[in-house]
Parts: sequence; C-alpha cells; structure tokens
Amino acid sequence: MPPRSSPPPSPTESSPNWPADLDTFFFDNVNPNADIVFDPPAPPEGYVPQPAFDELPPESEEEVAAAYEEIYGPAYSCESVLGNDVYVMDAKVKKACGLLGRKKRDRPNDGFGERIVQVRRVTKVVKGGKNLSFRAIVGVGDKKGQVGVGVEKAKEVVDAIAKSAVNDLRNIVSVPVTKYLTFPHRPDGNYGAAKVMLRPASPGTSVIAGGAVRIVLEMAGVENALGKQLGSKNALNNVRATVAAVQKMRQFREVACERGIPLKELWQ
Repeated sequence: MPPRSSPPPSPTESSPNWPADLDTFFFDNVNPNADIVFDPPAPPEGYVPQPAFDELPPESEEEVAAAYEEIYGPAYSCESVLGNDVYVMDAKVKKACGLLGRKKRDRPNDGFGERIVQVRRVTKVVKGGKNLSFRAIVGVGDKKGQVGVGVEKAKEVVDAIAKSAVNDLRNIVSVPVTKYLTFPHRPDGNYGAAKVMLRPASPGTSVIAGGAVRIVLEMAGVENALGKQLGSKNALNNVRATVAAVQKMRQFREVACERGIPLKELWQ
C-alpha cells in the first residue's frame, strides 16, 4: 500500500499572491483523507418530525377530484365536486381562448379599429426547400380622420395580423374631411403600377369604391366618396396608392393661409 501523501501546503505557502495576514490555522489540524462524521445539531424543543410520503393515509377519490378541480377546473365528465357551475367556467375558458384553443390577443382600447385587407400564403425558396408563411395587410383607423396601413409576415395567420396591426399604428396619416364627410377636392395617387382616383361626393352617396380603397376610406371616416382603381389590381399597391392620394389633400383654410388671402376669395 503506497504511503499517504502529505497534506497540501497552506495558501500562504503555495500562492505568493495571497495576502500575508490570511489566517489558516483552522485547517492545520484537518486531515482531508480522514472520515468525517456528520453530527447535526439537536432539534429544538417541541419539534415534531413530518411523516414520510408513503406513511400518509390514502386520499379518497372525492379529495383527489376536489384538488384537481381547484387547480385545473372540472374534469371532462363535467361533474363539479366543489359545486361550481360547469357551463359558466367553460364560457370563461372559451372567451379567453380563440380558434383551436389559441389565446386571443388583447387589443388596446385606443379608439382605433382594424380591418383585414388581404391575407395571402407566401413561400420563400431556400436551400433546404420552401419556407411557408402568411402575409397580412391590415388597415386601422378611428373613423375621425386618422388611418394607417401596414403589412407583416408570420408563420401563423393570427401572428401576422397582430404584427401588421402594430405596424399600422406607426404609420398613421391624417385625412382631411369636410363637414359632409367627403374630400375637399380631387386627389390622385400612384404607387408602382397602381393608380387610384378619388373624387368627392354629395351627401347620401356613400362610399362607392372597391377592394382595398373602400377599406381605407371607411376606416378614415369618409362616408361619401367615389374611388376607382386604375392599372394594377394588386391589393398592397392599391392601398399604398390610396394613402399617397390622401396625403396630397389639404383643407381650404390651409391653402388660404399659404396664399395669404381670405377664405372666401378662393371661390372668386
């Protein structure tokens, strides 16, 4: 049997970088190879040890069902042990979840509504194949002259719509609207190969436009207007062309201030 090695040197001897005043006398008489006996402190007075898990009395089926219902709700048998209304609890769960059990996203109560212009499935060709995703075009507005349009992509339709709605709020534009809820003059907008022509209308005409143009005008609060899509029928380009046309419009008072003339002289 080989002889036991001598105890390791103290930190002051092996490490010259240690401080000189380091006290290590506590470890001088300790043999690291010796068997150390575990001696826990005595328990306090009146201490009662807890019974082991396997020594507890067995729980009844009613107690197990009550504990399960308190944590997870009623079981699939629709029998409540705690006396809860099963149908009310199911209605709460259904209200908190959306289609296929997905959790509904919380819309901030900022006065803006949203409408989906288009949802398309798109693919990206990569080295390993094709990546499938969904592209959502969503328009938001408060129907008081504020409107925004955004487009985003995601793996799920719900996520794409949520991301697009957030992007809309970053691109809000103001739409000048008269007291008859129509345009002050005739604007035209171009984006790519799409061209949109907007015309004011008399009260009672309603919005006569199709596709993406109608959604943008209705979310802006325009109730009487005419719209026409010229050129490309791409929904995204027509939406952006509509926003470009809206940004060209100005109120009569703005034009009068720029020219430095009274408002009534614009009609002379």
